[in-house]
Amino acid sequence: MIGWLILLIIPGILFVSDLSLFPWLALDSFAAETLFWITSTGTAPYGVATVLLVLLLGYQRLERSRFFSLFLAISLSMCATLGLNHYLKPYFSEARPNAVWLEQHYLLNTDSFYTLTKVERKEKMTTAVNRIEHANTELTLAPLIKQHWQHEVGFAFPSGHTLFAITLTIVASYYLLLAGNLWIPGMLFCWSIAIGFSRMLLGMHWSQDVLASTLIGGVIGLISLLVIHKTFPFIWSMSTKLVPQLIKKNQ
Repeated sequence: MIGWLILLIIPGILFVSDLSLFPWLALDSFAAETLFWITSTGTAPYGVATVLLVLLLGYQRLERSRFFSLFLAISLSMCATLGLNHYLKPYFSEARPNAVWLEQHYLLNTDSFYTLTKVERKEKMTTAVNRIEHANTELTLAPLIKQHWQHEVGFAFPSGHTLFAITLTIVASYYLLLAGNLWIPGMLFCWSIAIGFSRMLLGMHWSQDVLASTLIGGVIGLISLLVIHKTFPFIWSMSTKLVPQLIKKNQ
């Protein structure tokens, strides 16, 4: 809970101060490319690898019943996160910072841009990105960042990457802290902060997107833990009875 509150403070300060981190960072720098790889850990298919890595670390450090509970809690929270993110983005229809920046430099029209299909938006974004070097601006995109802009053409609110990172961190840290492990939750905590900063610095999200996603992600994580703790004794009892029976039948 303390870690969650700290994670809320950082985007909260930016939101209250009305500060924008984009385009503060040079997007053709090594730092920008590093942030791209950090943000990729929350993007499919690398996000799946991130979850599997956390589960593997949990499997090595938790007893069988507690790991099974961790697996169920992560599965439930990830499903809730994906579903909510899919619903909220078109509901709020908020333009991304990079799209607004392109519009300010007469390279894109956000009103018409977001009425297009995803394929058409990617084509439009590609054209706009390729015209940046001819525009009256000092901004230059590294190839990886250019590719990222061309791929991420959906709405801004909420930040799906932040939702993913916060939810996974809350759920996994709970079980690992119960097992007396501190360094993995600490790493997940730092990773969540880096994900939030990467989304803002790369022009993908506003501070309010990251702030709201941190709040929602924490709530999803806590509710998932509560649900699994309430239902786990029944699920565990059924699994311990059914699995041996199935194995016996197959033999």
